[in-house]
Amino acid sequence: MRNTAKITTAVLAAGALTLGLGACGSDKDSGSGSAAADTSGPLVVAASPVPHAEILTFVKDNLAKDAGLDLEVKEFTDYVTPNTATEDGSVGANYFQNQPYLDDFNKKNGTHVVPVVTVHLEPLGLYSNKVKSADALKSGATIAVPNDSVNEARALKLLDANGIITLKDGVGNDATPADITKNPKNLKFKELEAAQTPRSLDDVDAAVINGNYAIEADLKPSKDALVLESATDNPYGNFLAVKEGNEDDPRVKKLAKLLTSPEVKKFIEDKYAGSVIASF
Repeated sequence: MRNTAKITTAVLAAGALTLGLGACGSDKDSGSGSAAADTSGPLVVAASPVPHAEILTFVKDNLAKDAGLDLEVKEFTDYVTPNTATEDGSVGANYFQNQPYLDDFNKKNGTHVVPVVTVHLEPLGLYSNKVKSADALKSGATIAVPNDSVNEARALKLLDANGIITLKDGVGNDATPADITKNPKNLKFKELEAAQTPRSLDDVDAAVINGNYAIEADLKPSKDALVLESATDNPYGNFLAVKEGNEDDPRVKKLAKLLTSPEVKKFIEDKYAGSVIASF
């Protein structure tokens, strides 16, 4: 995208495995909090390309200058490096994730990333290039699901909510296929990195795809999904996040206000037509 620095998963893969290696091409020292400490410089925000970086770029191009905010957007195509880069100070904030994912990430990685303001929801959906409805899935069909624990559980709960499978009562954000108690179509599950699920559609019978990756793959969740998450009482809203202690950074406060402005709400409604839903 214009005015952004694209960073591919392939380039980031090695650095994403270890905290302190926030591979975002920063020339600054990578010590903890280094980017956020200098509040006089631009606020660098790590974001998934769609829709997060698009929303941030709208803010940068249309709202930031009048608000006195110098905003820089850096695109990441994975769900790991934005948090490690925020933790080590290579970026000042990130915008790509939901609360269950962040809670799980902090617990597993010892990071201290916290939410600032919730901006939007991207409904998770089931998609297929081979059938036109979930009912048409054949016995023994293979379903691709994200392989990180939170999004896999979210995918299975989507299938459960639509009567495709039945999960064990009370199962939470750690659900796996082992928690399926009823599977009338004897579905098989192929675990893939979330970013790879759209590319699997020609190889599997259907795939559960995160909203941002669906949109990036030119799918329209509101029209193309066989089943789609409900937005009502949905805990998976995506938010602006920072390392704990940086919530009062004046640049962060300005961006939080802009991201929940009427102008951004209209941009989301006009551009995404129900495939992304403003949460404010």
